[in-house]
Amino acid sequence: MNKTIIEKIFASHSKDFVAPGEIIWLDIDLKTARDFGGANVVKTLKECCKTNPVNDKKNTYFTFDTNAPARDIGYATNQMIIREFAARENLKVYDVDQGIGSHLGIELGQVYPGVTVVGTDSHLNIMGAVCAFGQGMGDLDIAYIFKSGRTWFEVPPTIRINIIGTYSYPVTAKDVTLYILKHLGASGALGCAVEVYGEAIDKMKLHERITLASMATEMGSITILIPPSDEIIEYTAKRSGKGGIEKISADGKASYFKEIKIDITGIKPQISNPPKPDNVTDVSEVEGRKINSVFVGSCTNGRIEDIKQVVDIVRGKRIKENVMFKIVPATREVYGEMLKMGYLSILFESGIIVSNPGCGGCASGQIGMTGPNEVQLSTSNRNFAGKQGKGDTYLVSPVVAAHSALSGTISYPKE
Repeated sequence: MNKTIIEKIFASHSKDFVAPGEIIWLDIDLKTARDFGGANVVKTLKECCKTNPVNDKKNTYFTFDTNAPARDIGYATNQMIIREFAARENLKVYDVDQGIGSHLGIELGQVYPGVTVVGTDSHLNIMGAVCAFGQGMGDLDIAYIFKSGRTWFEVPPTIRINIIGTYSYPVTAKDVTLYILKHLGASGALGCAVEVYGEAIDKMKLHERITLASMATEMGSITILIPPSDEIIEYTAKRSGKGGIEKISADGKASYFKEIKIDITGIKPQISNPPKPDNVTDVSEVEGRKINSVFVGSCTNGRIEDIKQVVDIVRGKRIKENVMFKIVPATREVYGEMLKMGYLSILFESGIIVSNPGCGGCASGQIGMTGPNEVQLSTSNRNFAGKQGKGDTYLVSPVVAAHSALSGTISYPKE
């Protein structure tokens, strides 16, 4: 039987017959829980498993990234519950200084093509950036997986998206991602896995693939799986220390639920208008609106390459008076790269606030919320009402964010 990518990954992790619509038992390689939901996982394990609550301690850990450091007593309490449980069970905790858990999995070489990962992170499908299966689940499901090492899963159908054309600066991978979201809508890939192909996709670096994969949730997709390039294979092999990592690809006669062509020829910078991510237009349609704040970071645009795009624009300049600009690197490694490259001093001189690694503005409260009537540009993946405060949040690329911060209005480079 010819298989899609997700069917191949599932078949290698299950003894059951794998086909769309079939319910299988799926073996999980890496099990995680974050500070959001993690304490409930611990509570369930304590109540239900008096002995040996964790099946595979080597590949099970916690990450503190949603609220790091804890902004209130509730989060501080939950984090201590997790720390104490982890110490008792000899489990690793990537604490508040380490950054976003999904990014850590890739950086540390724990995630590479073909791996299966679960956690309490609703954007864990970001693992599709390296052609791995990642899935966010509820705390009860994760507790069961901590104990058993597996879960049941319905094999999803797969949509194949063929991207026609290429893009160039000032258009970025974030613009391409928003453009795809515009065409699919919030439910265009509902319950499906997605494979993405095309010359523009093949050329994407890791940080660009992360941006695309991180918004699978906003498209209703189970996951966006991007076939790995030679560069991705080399990166994951080096990080994991594993030789012989294979490129996973769909069979030539694989059966797809549907195939979609999206032409990005001539695409311009995109913007997601409030109050929902798929409300996407060209930036030019809202150009000139006054802004109050900017956030660059999150699992979608928190890599060093994203921050470099900001540095290249603001170097030697000051952001507009009365605009609050916040940057949060995705991980400690990214923060270290900022130090080595001298980015912190450039950002400081430009009037930009830089915080410790984590989810930042995407997680309510870590680096400030928006107030009523406040207009914010954010590189995160969600702009629902209340998600980042009571103001209006627009989703943009780091390029649009930085350019707009200088002018004080929504704008973008024309060249």
